[in-house]
Amino acid sequence: MGSAHSSCSLLTTSSTEHFCFPQSPICVSKLRPANQNQIRSIKFTSHSFRCCSSLQNLPSRCNQVGEFETQVKSLKTMADIHGIDQELLNKIVYDALVWSSLHGLVVGDKSVKRSGTVPGVGLVHSPIALLPGSFPETHWKQACELVSIFNELVDRVSLDGKFLQESLSRTKKADDFTSRLLDIHSKMLQMDKKEEIRLGLHRSDYMLDEKTKLLLQVELNTISSSFAGLSQIVSKLHSDLLDQYGEVLGLDSRMIPENNSGKQFAEALAKAWTEYNNPSTVIMIVVQAEERNMYDQHWLSVHLRKRHNVKTIRKTLAEIDREGELQSDGTLLVDGQAVAVVYFRAGYTPIDYPSETEWAARLLVEQSSAVKCPSISYHLAGTKKIQQELAKPNVLERFLDNKEDIAKIRKCFAGLWSLDDKDIVKKAIEAPDLFVMKPQREGGGNNIYGDDVRKTLVRLQKEGNVEDAAYILMQRIFPSVYPTIFVRDGICHKDHAISELGIFGAYLRKKDKVIVNDQCGYLMRTKVSSSNEGGVAAGFAVLDSIYLT
Repeated sequence: MGSAHSSCSLLTTSSTEHFCFPQSPICVSKLRPANQNQIRSIKFTSHSFRCCSSLQNLPSRCNQVGEFETQVKSLKTMADIHGIDQELLNKIVYDALVWSSLHGLVVGDKSVKRSGTVPGVGLVHSPIALLPGSFPETHWKQACELVSIFNELVDRVSLDGKFLQESLSRTKKADDFTSRLLDIHSKMLQMDKKEEIRLGLHRSDYMLDEKTKLLLQVELNTISSSFAGLSQIVSKLHSDLLDQYGEVLGLDSRMIPENNSGKQFAEALAKAWTEYNNPSTVIMIVVQAEERNMYDQHWLSVHLRKRHNVKTIRKTLAEIDREGELQSDGTLLVDGQAVAVVYFRAGYTPIDYPSETEWAARLLVEQSSAVKCPSISYHLAGTKKIQQELAKPNVLERFLDNKEDIAKIRKCFAGLWSLDDKDIVKKAIEAPDLFVMKPQREGGGNNIYGDDVRKTLVRLQKEGNVEDAAYILMQRIFPSVYPTIFVRDGICHKDHAISELGIFGAYLRKKDKVIVNDQCGYLMRTKVSSSNEGGVAAGFAVLDSIYLT
């Protein structure tokens, strides 16, 4: 259930205020008031911003002692964030950009041609929110408690081949990509292929609905659940910024939850490698040919090497087809190296399969004895159609025994419907703004909103073919809107935003023994409130972290 249903784009709106940095230096030593009384007595001042397209006016470090003349006060709530004095704001942005560069909070710069293929070429800081976003602690705990239940649910659904094939049978007729995935799954069923070691690195995405105050699931990602590496770092950035400026802002870094997502994902991969029980093997990361988010992936490789002494290799599907071979015992060799675990950071979108070569590689991996993350059945269990099927009455009971667990999951389900539900389709045509149309696609930028929902539904009704099976309808979630400060390409601007919380989870089972079923940190993605689509790598969202309230 891949990309975010409401996603994040930094579209410029009339409310957006841009600024560039003044040349006057700011003295760090004078930013922190002497005591809390001083904090309460200081006032914010409001400033307009000047547009800026470069970093040439960034302030230099203060090299002399002087009075910090700008007056600030502590933030009563995070909602006061737009009232931070400009001079202080400039300083925080400057330090955030330096910190990001020094700590690897980076992505490839799209303006540099080789940035997606050659490491270290064309780096730019990851798009970020300058300060963490508020999130209720009760809903944070609820999201964390759901992780182990969803992990178990995915595993049990993956084992029910008949359910997967039947649930996706109409989708197969309408969607070529899903059809090819189902063909591979069907071949594995015919082979009676057993995955004795099953590894899932998942991310369940939620929004907090403003009207109902309910935490509602947007989707559950079972393939290429990205940003575990960088999420950990942005949480550390925000924590360090609040350690430095928290007293002046009236914010406490201890209210940012600990986030070790990169380390924990790496630990789960290492445990799967250990269970494979061949110390001469490697973990293979399946990557896209051009990957500007490679540093998020490389952080996992660093943790695997330093903490677990496990070697990783990076290969595209085309390279796997060219260099891969299957030995008689099922061992997968790629470029002469035995592979214990295959970690997919590609293969979730049709553009990853431009030819039969890539499909042959996917089949080769699936036929092998290597641990797949995800296996084809885990991949299919994460499709939007399966998400919609699980929301039907009495379907969860097919896979889960605990009534309390079932109730917890049902509570977070948004409305989900098939397009063969004529009453819902009629309502969506009449009130399209209350619905989202989702195809069976991952990665952001695929969903249909607003009047396009009505137009698409009317067209599908007129054509009367099976194309409607390629979509589901979902209740549109309307989360709270709050002020934030975005930083992208070294340029900062104020706007109003909404956020999506993703909770990472790891699940590892060997035969009947569950080895790992853990919550593994989180991803907070924030976008301007006027945007529909989401995804940081897709260019819509920024990375953020949580400030518990």
